[in-house]
Amino acid sequence: MRKTTFLLLAVTLILSEVILAKDYKGAEFRTKQSYLYGRFEVSLKSAGRDGMLSSFFTYNDNMSSLDQWNEIDIEIMGRYDNDLQFNTITANQTSHVGRFPTPFSPHTDFHTYAFEWTPTYVAWFVDGVEVYRQTGPHIPTLNKAQKLMMNIWNPTYTNWAGVFDPNALPAFAYYDWVKYYTYTPGTGNYGTGNNFSLSWSDDFDYWNTARWEKATHTFNGNGCDFVTTNAVITGGKLILCLTDAVNLGYTDVKGPVFYSTRVVNGKVIAYFSEELDSVTSQSVGNFNIVGATVTTATLRSDRKSVELTVSGWDFVSARNLIVLNVKDGWGNTMSPRALAIYLERTYTWPYKINCGGPAAIGYLADGEFGWGAEHGFLDGQSSAYASNLQINGTDEDEIYRAEKYGMATYRVRVPSGRYMVKLMFAENYYTQAGKRVFDVFVEASKVVSQLDIYAQAGLNTALVKEVTNVAVNDGVLDIHFVSYVDYPLINGIVIEPEPTGIGENDPAGPESFILNQNYPNPFNGQTTISFFVNKPGNYSYTLTGVTGETVAKRDLGWLEEGNYSIPITARDLAASGVYLFTLAGNSIFETRKLVLLN
Repeated sequence: MRKTTFLLLAVTLILSEVILAKDYKGAEFRTKQSYLYGRFEVSLKSAGRDGMLSSFFTYNDNMSSLDQWNEIDIEIMGRYDNDLQFNTITANQTSHVGRFPTPFSPHTDFHTYAFEWTPTYVAWFVDGVEVYRQTGPHIPTLNKAQKLMMNIWNPTYTNWAGVFDPNALPAFAYYDWVKYYTYTPGTGNYGTGNNFSLSWSDDFDYWNTARWEKATHTFNGNGCDFVTTNAVITGGKLILCLTDAVNLGYTDVKGPVFYSTRVVNGKVIAYFSEELDSVTSQSVGNFNIVGATVTTATLRSDRKSVELTVSGWDFVSARNLIVLNVKDGWGNTMSPRALAIYLERTYTWPYKINCGGPAAIGYLADGEFGWGAEHGFLDGQSSAYASNLQINGTDEDEIYRAEKYGMATYRVRVPSGRYMVKLMFAENYYTQAGKRVFDVFVEASKVVSQLDIYAQAGLNTALVKEVTNVAVNDGVLDIHFVSYVDYPLINGIVIEPEPTGIGENDPAGPESFILNQNYPNPFNGQTTISFFVNKPGNYSYTLTGVTGETVAKRDLGWLEEGNYSIPITARDLAASGVYLFTLAGNSIFETRKLVLLN
């Protein structure tokens, strides 16, 4: 949410535009004109750093009192590699936060983001597909003309944004183009009617001073000042920069920092503060482990981490990784550094976590996820109820008395494989249905839709959702929460490997590939099939109708180990209905069902 400092004199709200000489400098670019309703669209690659965010939003900057607050947000937090935050903020700075777990990292490439603002709904889109919508009584109060804005800044709220590290500066958010469509009342939606008509488009070939201005202010909760030098238009892009107070603008004069290293799936992963040069980061001579040999170094897709294959080490005894001579994308060389390698832990199954509470009755204590943590939350608050509170339907009352709420993601490090995941919930606060509603995604697949704990179980009653055959291929199990009403919560998590025959011996298991369910599904614009190749080889896919007719067939060629995704659009398919996507490789095939709704 956008935090702003106000000086309230009588009924007049005055926004301070005074530069407060903070240690860090950000940027904000905004229209001179205000708009009432419409479709706002951007092509954006965000800054991937903890403790900061990149945004695209509208905001009423002509308020005379807090009850006139109007704002609509897309905020991309640098701490997440698979999450978008959506928000509408209404009278008295009341937030209505939603999220979307992306099947891609928003920091590694450009994607198209948009929102439609009408008197009856606000809807958000990713790459042309609607992914989230708000209706309800707060939407008609979004009736003030608002300016379109983009900014990059470092919030002081570490629980929300993560811990900001100056070593990660500079950071940049790239905007390729922006479009605005006017709204005309009617019955059609974007793409199927005439509600939205293109008014203007800006490709940022130059600074259109008649349309845009650069901000010079700050506000409470913002760790930087906005300065005009950090809003740069070059090479057909608007680039918003977050820098220190000396090295302003689109430049980088500092080398990367070696942050952490750990063993994942029998490989050593080295993590850095920023995007790396592809030559020096893949030179094995720049990575040394005493008593072992680094045989290959591969820059991963985030360009901030390097995967090392190592021989001559049992991955049990302690080792340090020494890194030197690695450069960033600007040609700056890092300072040499040696760090202890985090080893893969010895797991005891089932893996039980008391979310929001301490270790108890065989459950591990809650905590925040980080470099050295084996599990934990990102964002959110903890709450605990009276120790004598009785929970119906369980003999593990103690676990259901503590909760973690308002989090975006819960992450657990586990060996790659297939798992059964038990999600534990209890509604101990609201006494009627409709007060808390949310979705749950596990490994980017929606597993619980529109969950209303009270409606399903009642007050102070255990509710368990079991998710089977969860494929984890990167060493981290991701559980994602999307709120619709109030805040999502979870009380406990239990993880167990699937029995032998499903995990280890399943033909689609670790010896070949893991095919995930497409998302979204059903879909009406575009959906994405993602899969992980465990065994390199030649792969292909076939898309067929349920009656067996071939709709599409493609040879993917030789694929190395790693993550892959394939977009499927409505244009690829003949009509609404059910389709089958089959991936084949290494004499193995697996099929997922796709549902198109036009």
